[in-house]
Amino acid sequence: MADIHAVRAFWNAHPLWTGESARETGTAEFFEEHRRVYIDDCLAGGFDDRCLPPREAGKEPRVLDLGCGIGFWTAEFALRGYRRIVAADLTPQALEMTRRRLALLRLDAEIAEQNAEALTFPDASFDHVNCQGVVHHTPDTARAVAEIARVLRPGGTASLSVYHRNAVLRLWPVLRWVGRPLTWLGGGLKGRGRERIFLEADVDEIVRLYDGAGNPIGKSYTRDRFLALLAPHFEVGETFLHFFPARALPFRIPRWLHRWLDRRLGFMLYANVRTPCAV
Repeated sequence: MADIHAVRAFWNAHPLWTGESARETGTAEFFEEHRRVYIDDCLAGGFDDRCLPPREAGKEPRVLDLGCGIGFWTAEFALRGYRRIVAADLTPQALEMTRRRLALLRLDAEIAEQNAEALTFPDASFDHVNCQGVVHHTPDTARAVAEIARVLRPGGTASLSVYHRNAVLRLWPVLRWVGRPLTWLGGGLKGRGRERIFLEADVDEIVRLYDGAGNPIGKSYTRDRFLALLAPHFEVGETFLHFFPARALPFRIPRWLHRWLDRRLGFMLYANVRTPCAV
């Protein structure tokens, strides 16, 4: 498996949404398009408040957005009134784009270059960690999860998500025949060398390829495997699904159908968790 240096090099050269957007990278139009597609496609048309950091009366939570990418979640939290946010990422390019996104929206957050496997924050530094679609890209995912738990205070919360090895992926050896007509009709993900993703036979290669032809690591998890990863460190609350990539299809599907597929056949598995309270 590739090491963390290969992961850093790829994501620094290929930040999220670059290579797919027709807008100039880093412009207001680029970020507006990314937000629209994220909400419309990844969340099936509506922001999910279950991903928001919990609030306690009289206390403003300190939030770590770990693997912030180009700043979607950081900006969404700031727009909703969260004021103590640290946006952290492995790559300088992602952090620069997050700065730009926040500046365009006249928002603010602390910025920190961090490796999820070896965070430099002291123990119990945060009330909440947001880590969406990140730990499945790092070589030692278990270590990254342990680091998230370490930097949370006792009773602190986190929202994490990973690629879901859903029924489509599990059955792809049987279903893969549909990939050829979908590709012939114009289906596939645009840019980043993913246009022929439906023709791939190997499920692990499909998962890796989703973020770009040069992506060194992409993992997917069944619900049981994800819960086993979290169990040593957290009390797991709600789990739920999102992300049925309708934009990859060669035809439009009705909004109601997209929402149904998003919630029952999503390719992202979310978990809201809590660290045990101190005795």
